[in-house]
Amino acid sequence: MEQPAPITMKDIAKALGVSVATVSRAMKNSPRISDEQRERIQQYAREHNYIPNVIAENLRNSRTKPVKIIGVIVPQFEHFYFSSILSGIEQEAMSRGYTIMVGQSAEQYDRETLLCDKFYQNKVCGIIVSQAKDTMNYDHFKKLINSGVPLVFYDRICTGVDCSRVVVDDYQGAFNAVSHLIETGCRHIACYMSPMSLEISKNRYNGYRDALLRYGLEPDKKMFRICDNRADAEAITPELLSQDEKPDAFFAVNDDTAIGILYTAKRMGFRVPQDISVCGFTNGQRAVACDPMLTTVEQRGVLVGEEAADILISKVEGEIPMDKVVKRVVRTRLIIRGTTR
Repeated sequence: MEQPAPITMKDIAKALGVSVATVSRAMKNSPRISDEQRERIQQYAREHNYIPNVIAENLRNSRTKPVKIIGVIVPQFEHFYFSSILSGIEQEAMSRGYTIMVGQSAEQYDRETLLCDKFYQNKVCGIIVSQAKDTMNYDHFKKLINSGVPLVFYDRICTGVDCSRVVVDDYQGAFNAVSHLIETGCRHIACYMSPMSLEISKNRYNGYRDALLRYGLEPDKKMFRICDNRADAEAITPELLSQDEKPDAFFAVNDDTAIGILYTAKRMGFRVPQDISVCGFTNGQRAVACDPMLTTVEQRGVLVGEEAADILISKVEGEIPMDKVVKRVVRTRLIIRGTTR
């Protein structure tokens, strides 16, 4: 006689009216649940031919057992924010018995797809990724999900795939920063953003715009530029500061761009913050190494990384169902220093 098909932790949880996390703890003999509850769940699992999650996934996908290695894709190693996220991922992973395998997309779609393929071939148990700037096709992410590989996005989320993600409150962070600039007397606030195809750019721009509108100021297209690095900021800023109606403040998408604005303004003879206020977004080490020190929005990258790793590992270990989309938001805070009044 054929054995019945194996059931999942989700099936057990539904049948017994408990959470998947409770079932997972029972299977691991966790002291966090009562002996009575643990025995009830384990007995039901035995009677209904339960196979542990990782093995069941392997049988369905005909893959060998994944090792406890997490693939991580970083757009650029040189950015403090991404390196701090990486630190948070590794801390959480190591504390739970996992290691990480890291690759840099260098903001290139082709490299990103190659890394996804390589991670899959190396049988990682899941992938944590922030998409490259020029990624417009999401088939490589969908392929991983369809192959049973859990994905978690951080910072730059992929709107073309309904997937778990960890982000900061980009809108509120930008809104608070621009409100501070207005409240300290600024009225002509320039905005430097990453490409608007990225969700973080849309959210931060919307925060910038809504802060202006709240205080009765109209957004001015002449004050907006696509610029998200120091070199471009140093090339673009002189033109804005040479206009008859020049900015009296700048809000930048990241600290490197803000520092490019700061040094360009000083080189042109403007006083910061008396003539020009500057606000960034990151709060990396460079924010306190410039003169004056930079007012910026703190993103708390280590916490973003820890949350992303927690979601992924919880999916791998069955505490969160594979098909459940988990969305977490890390709160930012405005750090006021010497580049604003």
